[in-house]
Amino acid sequence: MNTSVAAHYDALIDENNDPVHDPAPLKEYMDNWDGEAFIEALQLAPNKSVLEIGVGTGRLALRVCDKCKHFVGIDISSKTVERAKQNLRAYPNAHLICGDYLTQPFAQSFDCIYSSLTFMHLQDKRAAIFKTADLLHPSGRFVLSISKDQQTVIDFGNRQVEIYPDTPQEICSLLTLSGLNIEQRLETEFAVVIIAKKCQRKTQP
Repeated sequence: MNTSVAAHYDALIDENNDPVHDPAPLKEYMDNWDGEAFIEALQLAPNKSVLEIGVGTGRLALRVCDKCKHFVGIDISSKTVERAKQNLRAYPNAHLICGDYLTQPFAQSFDCIYSSLTFMHLQDKRAAIFKTADLLHPSGRFVLSISKDQQTVIDFGNRQVEIYPDTPQEICSLLTLSGLNIEQRLETEFAVVIIAKKCQRKTQP
């Protein structure tokens, strides 16, 4: 049975699937996509504002919130966002939004935007990347982790979710078109992490 992305992640919460509370070996496994090198690439600082696209239950946000001034996380699953609010309740600087990133209006721009294993759910990758570029401050950073797996369906047995696999070539091309400079590309066994920076606006002569 085909399932929407929101319904799939709502169901995971109903099934008590919360990566924040995974055992240590599973957390170490997830580091293959967004481990310490990913966090370091964000270049967090106490005066910075940060946006996570696809915040989930707060697995990464827990490593970010105490290192920045203001954190915003967005996710399309209402039950996931409610669980994230519980997991991040110790951080008054965290603001969580249930919504579609592509259509959600934001009242601010950000010093850093990051996303891990979320772009596979976005069919219009051009729109997502151009929106990200627009939301970044000059010299802001975008750090994106994409899976090397090119499957087009996530199969959970009782439900299937259609996904749109990412390729580094397409992502890098769109980043450049959006006005972001690619600073670095890291590879793990399972993922490619792309680090991009917004160009400073040139002053008119």
